[in-house]
Amino acid sequence: MNHQSDQYYIDKVLEGEVNAFSILVERYQSLVYTVVYRMVKNKEHAEEIAQDSFIKAFKSLKNYRGDSKFSTWLYTIAYRKSLDAIKSKNRVLTSELIEEISEGDIALVSDALSYLQAKERKEMISNSILKLPEDEAVIVTLYYFEEKSVKEIVEIVDLTADNVKIKLYRSRKKLYSILKHHILPEISNKNGQAI
Repeated sequence: MNHQSDQYYIDKVLEGEVNAFSILVERYQSLVYTVVYRMVKNKEHAEEIAQDSFIKAFKSLKNYRGDSKFSTWLYTIAYRKSLDAIKSKNRVLTSELIEEISEGDIALVSDALSYLQAKERKEMISNSILKLPEDEAVIVTLYYFEEKSVKEIVEIVDLTADNVKIKLYRSRKKLYSILKHHILPEISNKNGQAI
């Protein structure tokens, strides 16, 4: 029943069938929640901000021009709502120091990840992403999990393409650093001993 395009449901809502918006909410609610949660790092706040994002999207739907995908437009709203929530709490954003990482270390981490069960790997990566600064966590989530292009991410987070690429690069290094601490016991050398 809901295999129509986003634009189909947008048109229905704009024609007065407000219940058609529930299809769009259903389609994107978990993705919007994930983006918000990775920024605010609190389940209750994330639920509230995600809900506020959909309310704002509904109220602003007549302003959606279709220049970008509906999902990109919606993620932009959620991203900005999340930033507003962070700013209103006057949180000081801190980032962990990046350890010196060699290419060999990155390869070891990648090899060890391949040995973990898919569920454990996903949970470990999600938890590690939560340790990144909010802006980097969102960019990583949008790029790797939502498979958004750099161009789409630029529209959502309002940074230049170069800034997005730099943040992706730095975030990957930080993730490797975080993951390295979780994975080292899983890595063994050729003698079968833990490194």
